[in-house]
Amino acid sequence: MNISSLSEICKTPGISGFEKPIRDLIINKIEGLVDSFEIDNIGNLVAVKKGTSGNDRKVMVAAHMDEIGYIVKHIDDSGFLRFQTIGGFDPKTLTAQRVTVHGKKGEILGVMASKPVHLMSPEERQKAIKTEDFVIDTGLPKEEVEKYVEIGDPITREGDLKQIGECVNAKSIDNRVSVYILIETLKALQSREIPYDFYATFTVQEEVGVRGARVAAQHVNPDFGISLDTTVAFDLPNTQPHEQVSALGKGPAIKIMDAMAICDTRMVGYLKTTAKGASIEWQPEILSAGGTDTTGLQLMSKYGAIAGAISIPTRHLHQVIEMANTKDIDDCVKLLTEAIANIDNHDWNP
Repeated sequence: MNISSLSEICKTPGISGFEKPIRDLIINKIEGLVDSFEIDNIGNLVAVKKGTSGNDRKVMVAAHMDEIGYIVKHIDDSGFLRFQTIGGFDPKTLTAQRVTVHGKKGEILGVMASKPVHLMSPEERQKAIKTEDFVIDTGLPKEEVEKYVEIGDPITREGDLKQIGECVNAKSIDNRVSVYILIETLKALQSREIPYDFYATFTVQEEVGVRGARVAAQHVNPDFGISLDTTVAFDLPNTQPHEQVSALGKGPAIKIMDAMAICDTRMVGYLKTTAKGASIEWQPEILSAGGTDTTGLQLMSKYGAIAGAISIPTRHLHQVIEMANTKDIDDCVKLLTEAIANIDNHDWNP
């Protein structure tokens, strides 16, 4: 794995609706790997690598580049920031979390502040914490805060990538690991012929309703669609096997369904066959809640796309730090590379 590249991708800011910094980084990394690219009106980055068969079929792979985060909605008289969450958060994970406010004059650090346990009543200690219970403390008075921050500025979680055992651990593994995988796949395909035009698409605003993929799919109108995203790895002690969804170290997860999409059985079968042919260990994924760009690819092309997904098992999703296995990540690159290169060798009849 290129750990330094993944680290840079995870660290670069880009919450939903504010993706320009991460998009600029991706453009820098894919230059020379694709025949062309464009940015659509909503902000999706659509890169094209031309196929060699002369067939007009299109393959679209989507990896959303946005991350969950916050936005400044109020500065109080003492300089504390109130915020709106962007994307799904478990409020208990916010406690004492460091954040970066991306203001009009650069970045300033802050920390999520809430009532100390020492001052809580017994009743308060039993109550579930809410996001409204937190403010962001920058350590600055209001007059200084307002020199740097204004309403509407984006806020990201703070945390560098670390290697822990066989895993990488960072903020925004969801879904920057898929951005990394798609870039590495483009590199791997430099030495391969591909049959159909390949649209490597880095989408926006997935975390707030799969918005970018819907727009991009209408524009590209793909015949085949593959979403790249993380999935739950609840492989912790005292969990039941049926609760796990996926597990770290057991290979890429091939999505069967989630709450927003039932994957085309042809694509599921193709990805399974491709994994087996390349001796890649894989695991099936059924996710009972949540969704991915799969639904946008499947539904929004003119005639619908034969769509599925490759998912990266990830622990601690939508928490302060997320974790994925390095071999799983490498195997996702291998699986996607083989799937793109050999997609014309499969029987796609209904």
